[in-house]
Amino acid sequence: MSTRSKAETEAQKLERRNRELSILNSIAKAMNQEVDLTRALNVALKLVAELFDLKTSWIYLLNDESDFYLAAAQNLPPALAEHPRRMTGSCDCLWCYEYDELPDPANIACSRLENLVVGTAGLRQHASIPLDAHGKPLGVLNVASSDWDDLSADDLRLLYLVGDLLGIAIERARLFSRSAELGAIEERNRLAREIHDTLAQGLTGITLHLETADALLETGAPSERVRQIIAQTLQLTRDNLEEARRSVMDLRAAPLEGKPLDEALRALAEGWASRRKVALHFEVVGSVRPLPVRIQVGLYRIVQEALTNIGRHAYAHSVNVTLSLMPDQVRLSIKDDGRGFDPTQVDGAHYGLIGMNERANLLSGSLEVSSSPGAGTELEVFIPLETQS
Repeated sequence: MSTRSKAETEAQKLERRNRELSILNSIAKAMNQEVDLTRALNVALKLVAELFDLKTSWIYLLNDESDFYLAAAQNLPPALAEHPRRMTGSCDCLWCYEYDELPDPANIACSRLENLVVGTAGLRQHASIPLDAHGKPLGVLNVASSDWDDLSADDLRLLYLVGDLLGIAIERARLFSRSAELGAIEERNRLAREIHDTLAQGLTGITLHLETADALLETGAPSERVRQIIAQTLQLTRDNLEEARRSVMDLRAAPLEGKPLDEALRALAEGWASRRKVALHFEVVGSVRPLPVRIQVGLYRIVQEALTNIGRHAYAHSVNVTLSLMPDQVRLSIKDDGRGFDPTQVDGAHYGLIGMNERANLLSGSLEVSSSPGAGTELEVFIPLETQS
């Protein structure tokens, strides 16, 4: 080999190494800036798409019960994006990962697209990269290309290093989440103690005032003096009631009692339907996945309020509740066959709808109401996940 040819080869190697280091540095830097798991995964997929010139990728993670769920996705083809059920359950790559038989990144036929013709965007295969941290299995990163030749052997090898960075970022985000939950528990306990102390002191003051009024009545004291004591007692009662309400709002006790969102919603809906003698159909569409606590509580309260409204006003015989979970959003539908109403005639007295809409807005989401007299009502709530913290 000539000196010139050898120099060119060395230059190419140096260029490749620089590119690899640049890619790893970009992804590592982005991961270090994110502590929210959903955002971290979406940022990672976006960077993988840009840096490797790929369009489609998705990540499956293992939950606490060792079940896979779709945690994030980038530009899924319509055949998968519009049919979330196709992204649930096991597939060839997940089976191989589970039994430690996942091959090196290479041309792997996607079993979820195997029998589909329309809406695949030309995708038939993907590379599967295992995600682990300190020997602990976390899940699988899949990257797909309609033209597999676009990914070189070096790119496939580099994706393994990207998988290592992702594994570290996933564990970091989960540890941060657990730390935040512990902090929230400590804060709730602190507020509970404050409420107890405030209410105890307030009730003690009210008791003393009432005992004083009772003693004055026994001694035949002037009625004006007794009225003054009673007025003071009423004011003290109002003040303490307001303080109790403020403290309870600050406490924001978690209503799910440690249950996953789907289980908590099912228990809520089934309990309500049993008491009301109403037929219920409850369904979960998509991969069950961990969600931020504030989203879980918000959705639970919305379903709770929706069922309360149905019980009070709809006179329904059946109710359908559907929770749809996708990497980028959560969709909640509550539909009844009751008497319905005209949404254009809703006024400020309908506090239930107002409250549900406010809860959805606080989660950067939206609430849509479809109804007409005699035709039942459907509430649809859409909550985006990428912007949640």
